[in-house]
Amino acid sequence: MSPFAARDGFVDDGSGVAAHYGNPLTEQRALVRGAAVVDLSDRGVLTVSGPDRLSWLNSLTSQALLGLEPGRSTETLLLDANGRLEHAARVVDDGETTWLLVDRVEAEPLRAWLDRMRFMLRVEVADRSADVATIGALAEVELPVPVLAPAGVPVVWVDPWREVAPGGHGYADAETHPGRDWSYREVLVDRADLAALAASDLPAAGTLALEALRIEAWRPRLSTEVDERSIPHELDWLRSAVHLAKGCYRGQETVAKVHNIGHPPRRLVMLHLDGSDTVLPAPGDPVVTAAAVAEATAAGTPLADLAPVGRVTSSAVHHELGPVALAVVKRTTDETAPLMVLSADIVVAAAPQTIVPASAGAAAGVPRLPRLGAVRR
Repeated sequence: MSPFAARDGFVDDGSGVAAHYGNPLTEQRALVRGAAVVDLSDRGVLTVSGPDRLSWLNSLTSQALLGLEPGRSTETLLLDANGRLEHAARVVDDGETTWLLVDRVEAEPLRAWLDRMRFMLRVEVADRSADVATIGALAEVELPVPVLAPAGVPVVWVDPWREVAPGGHGYADAETHPGRDWSYREVLVDRADLAALAASDLPAAGTLALEALRIEAWRPRLSTEVDERSIPHELDWLRSAVHLAKGCYRGQETVAKVHNIGHPPRRLVMLHLDGSDTVLPAPGDPVVTAAAVAEATAAGTPLADLAPVGRVTSSAVHHELGPVALAVVKRTTDETAPLMVLSADIVVAAAPQTIVPASAGAAAGVPRLPRLGAVRR
């Protein structure tokens, strides 16, 4: 249990850190103002040291990491041979060590996989989760304890989601993208200093507040938006974590093929939910079209028998937008059609907002050849 558990109103989110301290909506506003931090000490922290660390990681993952300057933040993905997502890491290098910030459940599997891939290279992989803690914020907040800086460079990861990274590609509309205002960062501190931070008068917000703001920014997260079929294009993750012009890495062929001549089979949407029944859909709840619900109701068919067009991946109550969710739906789902979420025995109306459009991909503009034997008119 985190030392922040001693704070008034602490409610555990199930992983030892605070879901909230009594009022998630007020905590959201404090985060937006840059007046609070989030205890993320349940997150994982890996390090890769040695002179070959950046070239090695560059060869394995989706981002161009070769020559990463000390203190510069980026993000990278580890894909399988078919381009499906296996791991996502938030990356910052301090000039001597590359720090990989991950969800706790990812830490050991990713460490073990990287360790197996070292071969004869001059790299060392370590799990630092036991002695290093992560603190989140939406602005540069002055902490009452030292920020970790073993090589003289503070280990602070600033989310690159605000704009399309060099070599990346954004499918969502750049002019209206809410990520432009997303100023999220993660700061590493010595875990031994966490008690002093918790005992200070620095305001804290829970993970529910951060989650609502992440959804507002359309920001994907591996532990919520990703399943066994996910590829980066479906979540608009080429925006910040994929360099389309770098050298080969595992899964690169799928990334290039889908982006240049294909379409991702699914796409991320934001759902503005009807809150009149005070029901917040849960991750995994099926998404169906309103037309399908109307037809089933008229025919007396159980709604549970409807074939879903997608699933909810994350949901929260936002301090301004009300109940919202992210969902992954089939690419062919009409972008303008009203949707419904089947949550237990309640049907929740959902107005979709396009993040990844149905037209995503096919960036090369290669004309389709006629089928063999087809008659041209």
